Amino acid sequence: MEKGTNFLYSVKYQQNTQKRASHMSNLNTELMTALLKNESIDEVFRSHLEAAMNDLLKIELTQFLGYEKSSILGYNTGNSRNGFYERDLDTSYGRLHIKVPRDRNGHFEQQLIPDYARRTDELETTIITLYKKGITTREISDLIEKIYGHHYSPATMFNISKAVADQVENFHKRQLSERYAVIFMDATYLNVRRDSVAKEPLHMLLGITPDGTREVLDYALYPTETAANYEEMMESIKKRGVKQVLLFASDGLAGMRDAVKRQFPEAEHQQCWVHLSRTVARYIRNKDRKEVLGDLKSVYRASYEDEAGKALAEFLSKYGKRYPKLAGIFERVKESLYSFYKFPEVIRKSIYTTNMIERSNKGLKHKSTVKEQFPNEDSLDRFVCCYFVPILSGCNVASVKPPPKYYNCLKIGFKPPINKM
Repeated sequence: MEKGTNFLYSVKYQQNTQKRASHMSNLNTELMTALLKNESIDEVFRSHLEAAMNDLLKIELTQFLGYEKSSILGYNTGNSRNGFYERDLDTSYGRLHIKVPRDRNGHFEQQLIPDYARRTDELETTIITLYKKGITTREISDLIEKIYGHHYSPATMFNISKAVADQVENFHKRQLSERYAVIFMDATYLNVRRDSVAKEPLHMLLGITPDGTREVLDYALYPTETAANYEEMMESIKKRGVKQVLLFASDGLAGMRDAVKRQFPEAEHQQCWVHLSRTVARYIRNKDRKEVLGDLKSVYRASYEDEAGKALAEFLSKYGKRYPKLAGIFERVKESLYSFYKFPEVIRKSIYTTNMIERSNKGLKHKSTVKEQFPNEDSLDRFVCCYFVPILSGCNVASVKPPPKYYNCLKIGFKPPINKM
């Protein structure tokens, strides 16, 4: 009996394989016909999807019962097929008419379509995904109407859009921690349309907590990058709860140290040595560049601050006469050259540059390349927030935590707990 059963299933498997091959051949033929006639291919996909889902439901019931329709194996099993009931399912290709089979005993529960589902995906997920791409409300409305037709009212669309917009707003207003070991400041340029399309700097603040958690504190779009913009953002994070920061790290933008000292007088400021090296390279001939920049590394890779000072003096003594503008470069930022030496050696390499925030910005910029330009500032705001904050999971802080031992040493630099007013 077992051999007979296996033989019947083998024959049926071959028949199903041939049937699927025939379906694919028919699909290809119909697609080619539609394309040649310049007709929509949505109906072709819709009809084949409908047929495939109905076939899958029949297969599900067959597997549940353990025998094919009209097979002698079904005699005296105590259960059998009992017709079907109809359901409609909305998809991006149109409405499918589904026939869900039933068994006589009423025990069969199909797994292909979720109970009570009337569409293949949730509108909320679709809208949030579109927001994540930086698509405008008007564009979303047009897409939803095209995909779902009359099944969703404008009121539903508005309410869901507003829910996402509220989460973006909450990100900018959320309460922050009182203490941060380091805050990195940098900007990345993205295409934004106002009256015309132009690259504008998206300013970013990336904080490191005493336990080593990386957190995007805030971001803001300005027409140009200035220290005043960052100072405005620092003032904002103070209002949201930040009371103490040990170190701010930034590139060579003029006025950054003064902006930091006005908002956080006790904080240190570190000039990024990578940006400083790039500035030096601009004043060096190509044939000397490798040697000069190689010698410059001996300054910020020294073990102690005094050693670094001596290395810089030797560097300027060696190259200062040949390139007299070098002295002025270091003189302008002398108060921000060696701040990283006040921190434990294990973390110095990660704080004498702004590489950490630049990696985050690079990832954001890479994601934004799928959209050539943002139609307005709100569109960019949603895109950035959805990139850094997984709002679908309910998380309200964009953070990544490295191994705790890496930053635990920063705790020694903090004062006793601050008394709340």
